[in-house]
Amino acid sequence: MSRISDFIQRIHTTHQSGHATEHSYRAALESLLNSLDPSIRAINEPKRIACGAPDFIIQRNDIVIGHLEAKDLSINLRTLKDSNKAQLDRYRKALPNLLYTNGLDWDYYRNGERLKTLTIASLQNGHIQPHPEHYQSLDNLLRDFIVQRPQTITKPQDLAERMAGKALLIKDILHNTLQADTHPEHELTGQYHAFKEHLIHDISPADFADLYAETIAYGLFAARLHDTRLDTFSRQEALELLPKSNPFLRSLFGYIAGVELDDRIAWIIDDLADVFQAADVKSLLAHFGKLTGQHDPFLHFYETFLAAYNPAKRKARGVWYTPEPVVQCIVRAVDDLLQHEFGLPDGLADTSTLTLDHWETGQTDKKGRRQTIKKTLHRVQILDPATGTGTFLAEVIKRIAPKIQGIAPGLWSQYLEQDLMPRLHGFEILMASYAMCHMKLDMILTDMGYQPTASAPRLSVYLTNALEEGAPPNQTLLFSQWLSREAKGANTIKRDMPIMCIIGNPPYSVSSANTGEWINHLMMDYKRDLKERNIQPLSDDYIKFIRFAQHLIEKTGEGIIGVITNNSFLDGLIHRQMRKSMLETFDKIYIIDLHGSTKKK
Repeated sequence: MSRISDFIQRIHTTHQSGHATEHSYRAALESLLNSLDPSIRAINEPKRIACGAPDFIIQRNDIVIGHLEAKDLSINLRTLKDSNKAQLDRYRKALPNLLYTNGLDWDYYRNGERLKTLTIASLQNGHIQPHPEHYQSLDNLLRDFIVQRPQTITKPQDLAERMAGKALLIKDILHNTLQADTHPEHELTGQYHAFKEHLIHDISPADFADLYAETIAYGLFAARLHDTRLDTFSRQEALELLPKSNPFLRSLFGYIAGVELDDRIAWIIDDLADVFQAADVKSLLAHFGKLTGQHDPFLHFYETFLAAYNPAKRKARGVWYTPEPVVQCIVRAVDDLLQHEFGLPDGLADTSTLTLDHWETGQTDKKGRRQTIKKTLHRVQILDPATGTGTFLAEVIKRIAPKIQGIAPGLWSQYLEQDLMPRLHGFEILMASYAMCHMKLDMILTDMGYQPTASAPRLSVYLTNALEEGAPPNQTLLFSQWLSREAKGANTIKRDMPIMCIIGNPPYSVSSANTGEWINHLMMDYKRDLKERNIQPLSDDYIKFIRFAQHLIEKTGEGIIGVITNNSFLDGLIHRQMRKSMLETFDKIYIIDLHGSTKKK
């Protein structure tokens, strides 16, 4: 077996030099892999390796078929510890065809399972002792390794786990890249700083990499969901497939799909695209819905993904999974109140309009006063200010659809574009859930027969912090410009839209990170004349969102807030000014207390 014999001889010669490092043996490994078949090419890319990629990517005719991680001769593959063990765990989950070797010991992993392990030589007293009786076994193992082909994914659980494995590796590589390239002129670093400045001010590079990896994974998921050609898929195709109703995600994927994408990142995103090419996502999701018996299989598939990607985050984000009966109850109640308290027989489906005065930016009269213009807007403007994955907005669409489709089924698309999408709004601060919200709403509308026209409006769901106002300035970095456009769209809603219905499940957090001047000024109405030492619980995010909602309704002059919240404000001593303010603002307050607190009897 001359191929393996030659390899061991090169390893021996390198080792005997007395100056060998882990990297010294890679030339021998590269020669061994390239000798297996003329169509096989092993690529050792130090730039990628520095940010967490495996040492070798093995291609057949430019198609990646596997990966190899090379360790130093002295590292025992059977007793890996700490960072080495963590690395192996990440690679096993992300790379379905994987070799791990120190040159002497060889482990072969397929779909995370170690299938074979063998030793072709051992290190004894500083000398390499060959085991030629195992050379043929290694040759067979390598041939088995290079004939692997991507397998079709037929189970939702398999897709979720494969997605999660790739996303974990993307997260690590993004984080390592951010640590290596700290100058703001680097594209990814610039995006991190823009996100930190304009959305989540205390976000760490690790958390940004986490959000970004999820967003990439679900952006590709969304694109594949719209793909009618199942034989091909790539990050470049993803850009073309993403719905035009989500301009931010399309802008982000303009960078992801571009030729300028950093090689250290591009390879693993291409790997993830290969996973989606092996799956008919639309069919899998339909099957998953039937399997779970859930009305929202999309959201519950995400829960399955999170269980594999980050179980702790799944638990921490429990606030996202508002029980469907609660969502239905609140939306149904708002619809009913619009009909019976506001005299709007069509409720949430109402299409009546208002004509209001609006400032026309940049236009002044002869005395230098800003001019106003008359603007006609829908009366029933709906907002979910912490929309998450869009559960409440989706329920509004489902509530409205039977009323309109029953009257004029052929006018459904026209109604959506002219009388619903312009008045159905959502704000979300996290990229991944924002992308999912757009995806879910687009999927629901498509399933209901919506056919967009050439002038179709974007979905009015924006990546923004609902509790801050003011658009960030345009900057040279593209990411800042994308965020700026999102913020401007959101601020138009905050400033100019006569919001009438506010629905949703705002976040609960006593240690609120929303400490901006604007929301703190609004909160003074709830804190006025309180003498208690500790009024920190009044800074809980859910209370800030109630105050924000109250502010919008006061501006409009009429409306409804329908939300699920913590119940501490009902009888808390320091909440008395909050209760007083709400009683003075609203004509009627309906409360269903589910008694969800173990602190109260």
